[in-house]
Amino acid sequence: MKLALASPRAAQFILLVLLLVHRERAAAVTLSTSSRWIVDEAGHRVKLACVNWPSHLEPVVTEGLGRQPVGNIATTITALGFNCVRLTYPITLATNASLSSITVRQSLLAHGLAETIGGVEVNNPGFLDLTLIESFKAVVNSLGENNVMVILDNHVSKPAWCCGNDDGNGFFGDRDFDPDVWVDGLGNMATIFAGVPNVVGMSLRNELRGPRQNSQDWYTYMQRGAEAVHAANPRALVIMGGLSYDYDLSFLDAMEVSVSFAAENKLVFELHWYSFSDARAWELENANEVCGRAALDFARRGGFLLSRGFPLFLSEFGADFRGGDLKDNRYYPCAAAVAAELDLDWAFWALQGSYALRQGVAGMDEVYGVLDWSWSKPRNETVLPRIQALQRPLQGPGYAEALPYTVLFHPLTGLCAVRCAATATTLELGPCNETDAWAYAPPASKLVLRDAAAAGLPCLRAEGRGQPARLSAEACGDALSTWRLASDSAMHVAVDAAPGLRGGGMLCLDVGADGRSIVTNPCACLRGDGGCDPERQWFKLITSTRRVAHKPATLA
Repeated sequence: MKLALASPRAAQFILLVLLLVHRERAAAVTLSTSSRWIVDEAGHRVKLACVNWPSHLEPVVTEGLGRQPVGNIATTITALGFNCVRLTYPITLATNASLSSITVRQSLLAHGLAETIGGVEVNNPGFLDLTLIESFKAVVNSLGENNVMVILDNHVSKPAWCCGNDDGNGFFGDRDFDPDVWVDGLGNMATIFAGVPNVVGMSLRNELRGPRQNSQDWYTYMQRGAEAVHAANPRALVIMGGLSYDYDLSFLDAMEVSVSFAAENKLVFELHWYSFSDARAWELENANEVCGRAALDFARRGGFLLSRGFPLFLSEFGADFRGGDLKDNRYYPCAAAVAAELDLDWAFWALQGSYALRQGVAGMDEVYGVLDWSWSKPRNETVLPRIQALQRPLQGPGYAEALPYTVLFHPLTGLCAVRCAATATTLELGPCNETDAWAYAPPASKLVLRDAAAAGLPCLRAEGRGQPARLSAEACGDALSTWRLASDSAMHVAVDAAPGLRGGGMLCLDVGADGRSIVTNPCACLRGDGGCDPERQWFKLITSTRRVAHKPATLA
């Protein structure tokens, strides 16, 4: 490593390195699988709540090093509640010494990124004269120092933005995708990081696609790649993506993967899901009907693996949260509800607020980014709860000591139904870690606070249009306290109101005009109208076994 010792910044960096030498490293994390769950060495569930961080674009330099110190980025990741990074790389980083041995400075200069060099000089001066592979290792180490797990994701072969059907990176045998070179690269990368304690898994290949794709070659080469990774690093989870841009694993319904290490419980599968997979439907059709179809389709294209005893990692999903994208506005609450209901492991796209270089544009903004363009703060504080609501595990080994209960999750906000402290008889949206434990028996039954059920207290009742849904011990089980799921999305929680009740007909749980209280209103957008937006009325009934701190079940 070459350092400009005359620079005050360089002197600070040397001091930081010396301090980090004595800093306690993150303890080794060895993960495996137990049925559909990812677990630690004690057999307790570890939920992957990851964020994607790219290093696969043309400069092969991890994004953001010109914006913020790498340690600051790592601490921000943990402060936002993520426990894991899906760190991308091109396979040539592990197979082409002429690429991996050039320095960060040389690579950035070769791509005309003088401004980025200046940013790295200010924020991460010791990185400029690291080779590309050394720089990549340093990012992994910084994450480890902040107890962040890493999944190494081979995103492409040739460094570039991903993806297109004709970009040469799509499928085995494409112009830039030699399967033998790829297998060697996976083995090399697994070897390099075999002793790095926070590298917990390797994703074999991102978004296989294109006219050459077929399941026969998928089995041939993905199994070879899996064997190469496991032979070089038996600690690591081996993560297999599907066809059609990681959208489709349905072919596994007919034939399972065959690997020599199956008994060692290291195999995980991954899917991606974005709104643009069904863009016209989200934009033009009834959102309840589209969401219902999408949930069923998720099960068909890979969700069935959970019942087969394999973890399923939703390794890319995300949305433009600026509010102007209709398809994303409708898709994301639906996807979040599915992810919460299945309690999936996941990786949000993406961390980066901007790119050094993407598709020929220097400094391009990333509207899907958790961080803003400068990487200095969250892009939108109001949407963070929508992501963070999915970070807590709800089920799995280590949580089975608690009896199952129901959570009323509001995916549009990422909040849950909790009792209003001021009244104790009405509900409001609040943090999901403060949720009450409800008892509910589908397809139609009372919603009862579980800790009060034995005493006959209290059930949730509809009072009328625009009125707060209220906890009451009166006539539990009548029409106004018998709730059912009334739409294709399975997220309209409804009662059949008596004809004489103000605003009668079918009433659904809704969010009040204050944006916090939970009321009932006529059910919206149940079918047909593609111009109707029902997301405020979407409440997902989710089963959890995680312990909650119950509030006293008393009526005012």
